[in-house]
Amino acid sequence: MATRRRPIFRAGVVDLGVETATLPNGLTVDLPIIRHPGAAAIVALDNQQRVAMLYQYRHAVGGTIWEIPAGCRGAGESGRQCAERELREEAGVSASRWDRLGTIVTIPSICDERIELYLARDLSHCATSHEVDEVIRVEWIELARVMRMIRGGEIIDAKTIAGIFQAHDFVSRRL
Repeated sequence: MATRRRPIFRAGVVDLGVETATLPNGLTVDLPIIRHPGAAAIVALDNQQRVAMLYQYRHAVGGTIWEIPAGCRGAGESGRQCAERELREEAGVSASRWDRLGTIVTIPSICDERIELYLARDLSHCATSHEVDEVIRVEWIELARVMRMIRGGEIIDAKTIAGIFQAHDFVSRRL
């Protein structure tokens, strides 16, 4: 449990601070912690078993990677509301059928970010609304091929891997 937080840096969703915490073993330590508002990630699956995949430029990792649509929660926004907004903005898709697939934590050693995973179906297309720093190409790829891309190392994004595996399992149990 944190007893004190000293702010270090804040910009956008990044809120880095040093927290004094007492560990379960009784030791008190200073820990660098990033506080995060939470996020949602969406596996949008059409009736041809294709997934909306984003080929997105990510400066931090040095290039373009495959991802599912995702983004940070806004103030007062639920995970589902965030998922609906991000799917529209990034992939140009809306859905009338939603299933929650679970939650993941990204970097539990230094960050409290939790990403809620969703499966979106019964899709319709709409306009995208990319932010200025989003360089995205949307491609519809068969779920079986996306699974092969993960196994082959073409997809390295953790939320995408978790979301695709959860969606594949969810859909497979219902066939």
